[in-house]
Amino acid sequence: MASIDEIAEKIKKFKITEKVEHKKNRIQVSNTKKPIYFYVNLAKKYLQQYEEIELSALGMATGSVIGISEILKNNNFAVLKDIKTSTVKVCNETTGRIVCKAKLEISMEKSKVFEEVLSRANPNLKKING
Repeated sequence: MASIDEIAEKIKKFKITEKVEHKKNRIQVSNTKKPIYFYVNLAKKYLQQYEEIELSALGMATGSVIGISEILKNNNFAVLKDIKTSTVKVCNETTGRIVCKAKLEISMEKSKVFEEVLSRANPNLKKING
């Protein structure tokens, strides 16, 4: 029978090799890496290119995703399409333990008045061809 230390060591070395499809219109939000308006501006650029976006976050960053979506919605840049919540198991890099984190995905699509609102907000902004 394996000891707890041996099992913990095996868990640390365990890697998932399943290929995860990365959506081009997905923005993975962190509440520590970038300020919230970085993600708001990135979302506007993605809306110009892809017509719809998916904001995604884990754990404490879920509040940031809600804030970003509210800014986009209240300023008429986007409309809410779908909200998905789930719990995912993540391996803590420092301790090697598996922890459960909340995951939030908010799908939004470009509003009908997006171009008009964008040009009013920043008249010098050039349109990005998608």
